[in-house]
Amino acid sequence: MQYLHTMVRVKDLEQSLDFYCNKLGLVETNRYDSDKGRFTLVFLAASEDVERAENDKAPLVELTYNWDTEDYDGGRNFGHLAYRVDNIYDVCQSLMEKGVTINRPPRDGHMAFIRSPDNISIELLQKGDALASQEPWASMENTGSW
Repeated sequence: MQYLHTMVRVKDLEQSLDFYCNKLGLVETNRYDSDKGRFTLVFLAASEDVERAENDKAPLVELTYNWDTEDYDGGRNFGHLAYRVDNIYDVCQSLMEKGVTINRPPRDGHMAFIRSPDNISIELLQKGDALASQEPWASMENTGSW
C-alpha cells in the first residue's frame, strides 16, 4: 500500500490556490479540467516533495473545485493535513505576515495549526526536536478552533 493524496473540496479555487501556494508554499504539479463533469482538480506538493510527486504522483493534496456552487459545512468533517517544517516559528511568522491566522500557536516549539479558506485544519510540525520556547509564541492564545 502507498499513500497517494488527500482530496479537499474548495469553494473558491483562486482563493484556495493563493492560500496553499502563495502563503503555505505548496507547488502545483498537475491540473485537470473536466468540462463534462464540471470540475477542476489541482494537485499540489510540498516543496521538498515535488520531485517525488512528479515521479510517483504522490504524496499530494488534491484540490477539487466543483464549478456549480455547493456549501461544504465544516470541511465535511475532515480532520487535518499535516506538514513538517524546518523552523516552525519562521513559518508561522511568514504566514501571519501574509494574513493567515495562527489558530493554535507553536507555544511548545513543535506544533501549530492554521485553517484554509475552506476551513480545512492544517497542522504544522517542527522537523526534529521541538525548538526552545520563545515569545511571542509562548504567550500567544489560541484563536478559534483548530
